[in-house]
Amino acid sequence: MTKALVLDFGGVISRTLFETHDLTEEALGLACGTLTWRGPFDPDGDPLWRRMQDQEITERDYWHQRMTQVGALVGESWTEFPQFVGRVRGADPAAVIRPEALAAIARAKSAGCKLAILSNELDLFYGAGFRDKLPFLVDFDVIIDATYTGVLKPDPRAYAFVTDALDLPAADCVFVDDQMKNIKGGAAAGMDCVAFDVTEPSSSYVEALAKLGV
Repeated sequence: MTKALVLDFGGVISRTLFETHDLTEEALGLACGTLTWRGPFDPDGDPLWRRMQDQEITERDYWHQRMTQVGALVGESWTEFPQFVGRVRGADPAAVIRPEALAAIARAKSAGCKLAILSNELDLFYGAGFRDKLPFLVDFDVIIDATYTGVLKPDPRAYAFVTDALDLPAADCVFVDDQMKNIKGGAAAGMDCVAFDVTEPSSSYVEALAKLGV
């Protein structure tokens, strides 16, 4: 029986911007320790993150505010997310890809599993040319990006895009995401879900591979 590993991108495959403040500060010429917001790594110290988790604002709202704040620190006005990410992540996005993700993707593929990405803002956030710098993406059978579909998780249609494209029932898809609202959406759609813990990426991938029987 064929199964599929369905991954969110930001946070699950890529290290979060919370984890790479040192790289951001270096890239922008900011003093070490300038950036103090830590999202899931310090929820008490990030009221804006808590508002997003409480669904008072969207994830895009959160990052738009952070983009504006960081831009102001260097005297720049960024209007598009790729401008922000391009400045802080530079020309080598592969450097922030989680090694645990690459290992899990390779194991799933070698076991005959299908691979899919289901993202709310892959190209919106990183820019259309970003994918060309990540060779491992060619291993994916399907990439569904709401940048183009306009349908955001946890809308049931987002998950249906994946199952239709893979030609698999939802129950044969192991879906991994770091936002609980998206996990609840995946479960409602019938997928076998893993709530990804960005503070413990290895254990989350072990759980996902176990669900795949890999």
